[in-house]
Amino acid sequence: MSYLFAGIRTPFGRFGGALAGVRPDDLAAAAMTGLLGQVPALDPTQVDDIVWGNANGAGEDNRNVGRMAGLLSGLPVTVPATTVNRLCGSSLDAAIIGSRAIDVGDAHLVVVGGVESMTRAPWILPKASRPYPPGDATLVSTSLGWRLVNPRMPTEWTLSLGECNEELQRRFGISRERQDEFAARSHQLASQAWSSGFYDSLVVPIANLNGDEGVRPDTSLEALAALTPAFRPDGTITAGNASPLSDGASAILLGSERAARVVGRDPQARIAGRAASALSPQEFGFAPVEAANRALAQAGLDWGQVGAVELNEAYAVQALACIDAWGIDPEIVNTRGGAIALGHPLGASGTRLLGTLAAVLRERREQWGVAAICIGVGQALAVVLENLELGVAA
Repeated sequence: MSYLFAGIRTPFGRFGGALAGVRPDDLAAAAMTGLLGQVPALDPTQVDDIVWGNANGAGEDNRNVGRMAGLLSGLPVTVPATTVNRLCGSSLDAAIIGSRAIDVGDAHLVVVGGVESMTRAPWILPKASRPYPPGDATLVSTSLGWRLVNPRMPTEWTLSLGECNEELQRRFGISRERQDEFAARSHQLASQAWSSGFYDSLVVPIANLNGDEGVRPDTSLEALAALTPAFRPDGTITAGNASPLSDGASAILLGSERAARVVGRDPQARIAGRAASALSPQEFGFAPVEAANRALAQAGLDWGQVGAVELNEAYAVQALACIDAWGIDPEIVNTRGGAIALGHPLGASGTRLLGTLAAVLRERREQWGVAAICIGVGQALAVVLENLELGVAA
């Protein structure tokens, strides 16, 4: 069995904001260093592997950013590392991969996490197939979404992420007003969490940024209602009810039961279930429904036993569609704010969810929780956690 011993992240910065000058490998190294600072008794030579998530990899995060960050963080050169890419789910995928390695005995202590600097993601120029071709060439942004699309892909699969979720809105009839209410709640809960000190032990400052840059305590329904639809003139998705482009990193320490002796502390939570799911690429926002259902089934649980959910808020409409499909109380979802307020640095969001979920379970005295994330091109991941302060691992 695999256990969560510690989790930390950097603050999440706005696109072009306070973290714009920080390289992604330095962001990742800051998260790793902060994680090691949470377990001072740990001899870092005992870390068996680093599994790191990153959705871009086209710029300063190239060449296995997990390995680069491990070296920059001061971890011994003998600690290996790999970088995985499952787009928005990259770091949750890293946690799943790390936990599997522990479960089968290939490792006893694994650093997992992820990073994204959407600000510093480069423009790329496609390489010409022959020297000095005639005509113009176009620089392509790698910050988000499709680029250099294969012409064999059906058009409906390669719609923009926003267009896909406008189609989801049409399918389920989730109103603009309901989306804006969900977005306002995200900001209010995130602001309250910061004010109460909830995030103080979960976030390591960097570049003079001490808190998430996107949280707006004064967000109101009136202000959200005044925003113009971003993707269709008659659409419902705006800059206010969707997650922003962001920069940041997050990290978690996973280990086996025997790892507690070298970590110097008891684990906080047990990974009780994990699952992936996929459907048509344009339906990616709804994919967490099946992923979470499968993860719960693997853990031998049902939704009635779940006390906390951390669901990545890529868009308010897709989060609401998932909540409705699960038939759960919305009040147990993202009780300390979500990505609409906190930010969504793609490769860092999965382990941000997992670390927050472990802390929320302890705070709320709940035994079981679910972390779930939708992923572009029609995928999703989910992990079930058991709070070990209440539960006894089977």
